[in-house]
Amino acid sequence: MRIHILGICGTFMGGIALLARALGHEVSGSDANDYPPMSTQLAGQGITLLEGYDPAHLDPAPDLVIIGNALSRGNPAVEYILNNDLKFISGPQWLNENVLQGRHVLAVSGTHGKTTTTSILAWILEVGGLNPGFLIGGIAENFGCSARLGGADYFVVEADEYDTAFFDKRSKFIHYRPSTLIINNIEFDHADIFPDLAAIRREFHHLVRIVPDHGLIIARQGDMEISKVLELGCWTPVEYFGEGDARWISKPLRDDYSEFEIKIDDTPGGVIRWDLIGRHNADNALAATAAANHVGIDSGVVCEALADFKSVKRRLEQLAVINGVTVYDDFAHHPTAIRATLAALRQHVVQQRIIAIMEPRSNTMRKGVHQDTLADSFTGADHVLLYQPGDLTWDLSRCTKSLGQRRQVFTDIDTIIIRAVGMAQPGDHIVIMSNGDFGGIHHRLQEALKAAC
Repeated sequence: MRIHILGICGTFMGGIALLARALGHEVSGSDANDYPPMSTQLAGQGITLLEGYDPAHLDPAPDLVIIGNALSRGNPAVEYILNNDLKFISGPQWLNENVLQGRHVLAVSGTHGKTTTTSILAWILEVGGLNPGFLIGGIAENFGCSARLGGADYFVVEADEYDTAFFDKRSKFIHYRPSTLIINNIEFDHADIFPDLAAIRREFHHLVRIVPDHGLIIARQGDMEISKVLELGCWTPVEYFGEGDARWISKPLRDDYSEFEIKIDDTPGGVIRWDLIGRHNADNALAATAAANHVGIDSGVVCEALADFKSVKRRLEQLAVINGVTVYDDFAHHPTAIRATLAALRQHVVQQRIIAIMEPRSNTMRKGVHQDTLADSFTGADHVLLYQPGDLTWDLSRCTKSLGQRRQVFTDIDTIIIRAVGMAQPGDHIVIMSNGDFGGIHHRLQEALKAAC
């Protein structure tokens, strides 16, 4: 079958392309923005990438078009598909019908931590000998890819609450029908499609409704929004992780959680020594451990797997150390994620300076939903350099005024780079925070630091 994918460079749709290719289909795709790491991964698999959404990409007509949720009515390719009666489907529905049927699906949901937790869980199952298939919203370093078919029995999927497509406004995760479900946390996000937190809770409850009674839901202890979802009705056993009287908890052996003990029902379950840092990542590991346990993998295998676990690209990924200055790329774009990332790095580097550079790029951030809580999320940074794009409708300077002289706001990326290079000293840690390419700042900053040496 010849398949064309619209929006192919999105992390989810890129994974769909890899799975379709692995099933033997001829795959091509179009996107308005093709940048690494997804474009590199697709090109490496011999998948043809076309720039833009020219209807000519669909002539001659493919057997099937898979349409990403970033596309809507008015898009020239979408209009051409409808006017010419081409066969089309959403990515999540295609995944359900062609990959997930007959498998034990382990789904990882929640506002934060999905990609890392999904990667951890897939790697644990791999080390445990289960040969899982997976679809992850990022490049999993241990596998070198974001998706694979794997064996016939198990599939691990990052379960996003974002909508499915312009013609299917249900959350993506409704299509996955998991037998093992992790709910990491629930906060308000995706303000472009959800009017309020109640609407998000409703989608999560739709997900809870389709988990079988012989399955398992793994939920964060103490998350009030998760509790509200489960109070709406739950027909599946629930195990909790994180704190208090949860079944699965962690005991730090180092302040930065690079070493911690797993406890199961207050009984020692093994010690994790790994490359990741932060309480939030220890919690991600706990959730994955509980999910792996549900399919028969014990904590001893978990300890072995996580000793060799490599983080996902763009999750506090160390890009380079230049003249004693360490540069990181981090995907954090929500105040909770920003706070957790900087807190973890602070615990790790202790007194060394942290310089945070942030772009408000997500739809929710650009709408100003988090402007009142943004300043507090930078508590762990010594200096904060913020980018205010010209079309941002709210004032970054005003909402981060409480940061005082630690904070500077810029309207162009070149000036941010000049300022960062000018203030950087050996021993500093510069964290670039954005869920996009941020005008190529990652590479440009590294080159500027090298030139300044």
